[in-house]
Amino acid sequence: MPWQVTPNNAPILPIHGALLRTGKVFFFAGSGNDPDNWAEEKGSAVWNVSNNTFARPVTPLDGGGIPFDIFCAGQTYLADGRVLVAGGTLAYDPFEGLEAAFLFDPSTEKWTQTASMAHGRWYPTLVTLGNGDIFAVSGTDENGNLNVRPEVYKASPAGWSAYPQTTSYFPLYPHLFLLSSGKIFYSGGYMGGSNGVTPRILTLPANFNQTITEQAVGGLQNADYGNQPASVLLPPAQNQKVMIMGGGNGSDDATTRAAIVDLTAANPTYTPAASMTYARMHCSAVLLPDHTVFVCGGSTHAQDGNRATRTGEIYNPATNTWRVVETATVNRLYHSGALLLPDGRVATFGGNPYRTGNEMRLEIYSPDYMSQTRPQITSSPSTVAYGQQITIQVSQTPNVKWVSLVRPAAATHSCDTDQRVVDFTINSFANNTLTVTLTNNRNIAPPGYYMLFVTNQSGVPSVANWIKVG
Repeated sequence: MPWQVTPNNAPILPIHGALLRTGKVFFFAGSGNDPDNWAEEKGSAVWNVSNNTFARPVTPLDGGGIPFDIFCAGQTYLADGRVLVAGGTLAYDPFEGLEAAFLFDPSTEKWTQTASMAHGRWYPTLVTLGNGDIFAVSGTDENGNLNVRPEVYKASPAGWSAYPQTTSYFPLYPHLFLLSSGKIFYSGGYMGGSNGVTPRILTLPANFNQTITEQAVGGLQNADYGNQPASVLLPPAQNQKVMIMGGGNGSDDATTRAAIVDLTAANPTYTPAASMTYARMHCSAVLLPDHTVFVCGGSTHAQDGNRATRTGEIYNPATNTWRVVETATVNRLYHSGALLLPDGRVATFGGNPYRTGNEMRLEIYSPDYMSQTRPQITSSPSTVAYGQQITIQVSQTPNVKWVSLVRPAAATHSCDTDQRVVDFTINSFANNTLTVTLTNNRNIAPPGYYMLFVTNQSGVPSVANWIKVG
């Protein structure tokens, strides 16, 4: 069966999901949208997908000896593969944001606290930059107000630097993408309301006493349907095209809208793409190693489970077409997510349409290529530098179409700034030996761990090997 519910449920509500460089999946939720779980000391879990077991790390304690609540933080990866988690929940109803930040180490599967931000963030977005630093924007601060001062985290020595207030009041969980120029693109996707902010390109100045500049990007039809759509940097990242699909409006109705912007243009403008088959908000979009986009979950109206969209669909950028695929067993609504596994399958998780209405089942989707004869990577380097040529040994493929890096996902609330597909330049292929060269642009492939896939001319990818870039 293409969809399979796993034998064991998640031990926590998996609101945040990140694929670790070990191949395991890291879930965290803190109190999990339940104030009665405020002091939950094991608000995270590490899922060993291969044997369906879970480890339960202990959350760091605040100065009063109470576990920090990492519910609705932001997350991304450092260059060494650790997960940076910034912010979380300081108080419920009204919500206030934590100033604290944390690191999760895949090797030890333990949390540590790192330097705190200048102000709290609840529902922020984090983006890894080309130099390995982390850009943080938006979120509700420790006083319940919108945090309008972006900050940048540097791992060594650990610390944050803040920019002045932005001109635009960016909404919660804005969908952001690092561009080849080092600029940041806001797709128009968000959580809740837009605050009147339309899609735009941000230029980060070199000095932190200077204000970030903004360039508006127009053309997005149904721009008011930006509440929890999905946004992706289409494969390959070198093409610099971002797609937004689905989303809800102020009445919580969803749209089938899909639109693409070419960010290499002098004056980028969204243009319509083929519409999805199903309207959906609270949906997830996963980049597959065959250069297509798998979209799943969501609902045609808010968190209404009776109107949930369990049927998946796949977008092919080469043909601008959607293909409906099989239907899942489990509804995925608010607080759900999905991510690509190293073997090419997609793990789906979570769902919390109302407080304590927690969906703990995990379900895995196997795309069509899983049943095909697949290329095999028999040997590959563990590291690659920018602009470097490397040699890869493969078998069971007479013709190679792509050699690609896929950055692992770190997803929550339909927002994932990390996933991207970066193609190598193929120099030669003979006697099962590939020579390929990585881009020399750090903004195309930010430093860190990636999954290395080889895809044949039939569009069938290998299982991935892990490789560190930088």
